[in-house]
Amino acid sequence: MPKKKYYVIWVGHKTGIVDSWEECNKRIHGFKGARYKSYKSLEEAKRAYASYRTENIGSTQHSYTTNAEIFSRTPPIRESLAVDAACSGNPGPMEYRGVYVNSGEVVFHVKFPLGTNNIGEFLAIVHGLAELKRKNQNIPIYTDSSIALKWVKKKKCFTKLERDSNTEKLFKIIERAETWLKNNTYQQPLLKWDTERWGEIPADFGRK
Repeated sequence: MPKKKYYVIWVGHKTGIVDSWEECNKRIHGFKGARYKSYKSLEEAKRAYASYRTENIGSTQHSYTTNAEIFSRTPPIRESLAVDAACSGNPGPMEYRGVYVNSGEVVFHVKFPLGTNNIGEFLAIVHGLAELKRKNQNIPIYTDSSIALKWVKKKKCFTKLERDSNTEKLFKIIERAETWLKNNTYQQPLLKWDTERWGEIPADFGRK
């Protein structure tokens, strides 16, 4: 009896991990630039799905290009979540939201009386990760903020905003986000939105 395999799809009609070639083929068939590979165990597949290196991807090129760079050369993945923040002044009234790229549905929208754009971008990513994990949705998250991506990777919001009575509620939310990152793992790829090629990110507030 053949051993069971697990298939990781990084780029395709639908991304994720599946346990049959039939389902994998459905997700990649006819998709130009599809990226996928089979693994012998679910644990190995999960690790590979979260990886950022192309040596894990079924490709004849063994480069060290990141997944973010791969996706920037292809159309954005439609089944994904886009997040963005806006701030009227910096600092000033701040809000962030998450939007499904495929449908345009707003998944969450949070406002604060005082904050910064970078804080909003950071919180939006963490909120998105928590929401997708709660729903068991293994889809990518797009952001157009390189700073927020670095903060999330380091599990720390490096803001210079002063903590006082006006920002205390915001800083408590920041601490919750940092604690979530330290206490949770996630499989969802975090990807940089290519504004130059694709236009404004779907979660954009249109204030530029």
